[in-house]
Amino acid sequence: MATGTNSDQLLQPAAPGEVQVGRALLSVSDKAGIVEFARGLADLGIEIVSTGGTARELSDAGLRVRTITDLTGFPEIMDGRVKTLHPKLYASLLAVRDDAAHVEAAVAHAVEAVDLVCVNLYPFERTAATRGVTDAEVIENIDIGGPTMIRAAAKNFKFSVPVVSPASYDAVLEELRASDRRLSLQTRESLAAEAFAYTARYDTAITRWFQEKNEDFPPLMVRAFERELELPYGENPHQRAAFYTQIGARTHVLSQVAQLGGKDLSFNNLLDLDAARQLLSEFVVPACVIVKHNNPCGVAVGATTLEAYQRAFACDPTSAFGGVIVVNRRVDEQTARAIHDQFAEIVLARGYDDEALEVFADKPNLRLLDDRERRLDVIYEPAIRQVIGGLLVQDRDISNEDRDVMEVVSERRPTEEEWSELLFAWRVCKHVKSNAIVLAHGGATLGIGAGQMSRVDAVRMAIDKAQAPVSGAVLASDAFFPFPDGPEIALEQGITAIIQPGGSIRDHEVVEAVDRAGGAMVFTGRRHFRH
Repeated sequence: MATGTNSDQLLQPAAPGEVQVGRALLSVSDKAGIVEFARGLADLGIEIVSTGGTARELSDAGLRVRTITDLTGFPEIMDGRVKTLHPKLYASLLAVRDDAAHVEAAVAHAVEAVDLVCVNLYPFERTAATRGVTDAEVIENIDIGGPTMIRAAAKNFKFSVPVVSPASYDAVLEELRASDRRLSLQTRESLAAEAFAYTARYDTAITRWFQEKNEDFPPLMVRAFERELELPYGENPHQRAAFYTQIGARTHVLSQVAQLGGKDLSFNNLLDLDAARQLLSEFVVPACVIVKHNNPCGVAVGATTLEAYQRAFACDPTSAFGGVIVVNRRVDEQTARAIHDQFAEIVLARGYDDEALEVFADKPNLRLLDDRERRLDVIYEPAIRQVIGGLLVQDRDISNEDRDVMEVVSERRPTEEEWSELLFAWRVCKHVKSNAIVLAHGGATLGIGAGQMSRVDAVRMAIDKAQAPVSGAVLASDAFFPFPDGPEIALEQGITAIIQPGGSIRDHEVVEAVDRAGGAMVFTGRRHFRH
């Protein structure tokens, strides 16, 4: 396998960007395309040096490969933990070749030139995410030599070349062929930037794994994101935008989502889709959520998807115009025909019958999304919001208070039917922008008051927006009523039961107002602000 030392390829002086690639070291965990890349290098007369499994793969493919041991004079030891960590390799990768002292030192120590390293790393992320994996297995997949080679070549990109992605193989080969085995400084710098981003992602994954074993709010929070989509524009047409997914997240808003038709997704689409999917996750029975401007404007459960959709749409047909519709069941032809009559930006469902797709066929702009994600999101992932120069980090509001921990504070206890309505309204209210009021009846919202500075105004808005009489309905408030005026307005309209956190210094006045009207009131003991 070994070819012996090529004395004519000892490190030689060269100007930045003028190094002619004569030797490449290939050591990859992801072996996709590596044989073809190595063959392309060999065809150019470039010597291939390799390690461990990569060397075996290339040799089995009939390629002439020189071992790292032959290059360094030091064997691979400790089950491969130590194989590339050698001064001769790093002297080559880090030598500034237009510095006479560097070149003199390299020649004095018989340092052979390694002009290009092609390296990708042990699959730490995949291993750490494997169910049932042991700590020892995860730790064994922390690569040491790989990142060191990558960073050395990237730091010295004017004279060394790091290649970390199989997606780069073809372009690198093409330029080497066209430029007599040379790569431009622009290409070298681009590959260096990609290399440092790659190792940063790797280190971030490792750091997170250690931190999440020990603390929820570490002194240094590290996260990495990769671009998933370029978006047409941001919240407004003059703003540029893109969608990035968090490295290591189990799921994201578009994971396992197939777009079956329609225009490209926009920034606002994704915001609304995220809000809608979070609310939809509250329900197991057939349910529909319609969101507009990041607030639900209609939510309902039903015996069928069609019923859930019709009842959600009936809550606020005006606001639903141009909204995002999500359901947690498959869409059949009948449901598709009902949705077809509404103008919507997005429809997301867990599959579509062929007949349903035919119904939507004449809506070329409708973004039709098929949700194929069956994994559960990781509930302990914190909620993060960006502010000027920093982040606000908190636990996600995933709490669903059980009826058993709630307190009935009124003289009259809610009926079983009212309890069911109150719990439904409470789940919806958690996802409405504060101040939030939700009126509900029969497992459907009747009116929603969202984003008001005054809670009493939110009550009035919810009542005003209701498309049907609210008499007999229930009310949920995301925070306590500071005065009895809000409940009094609702009770005068026929609201029979109210659910709220409680905690105001005037709680007794609020409860007395409910008692005078013969209503029922429940304190949850927990607030659900959403700013």
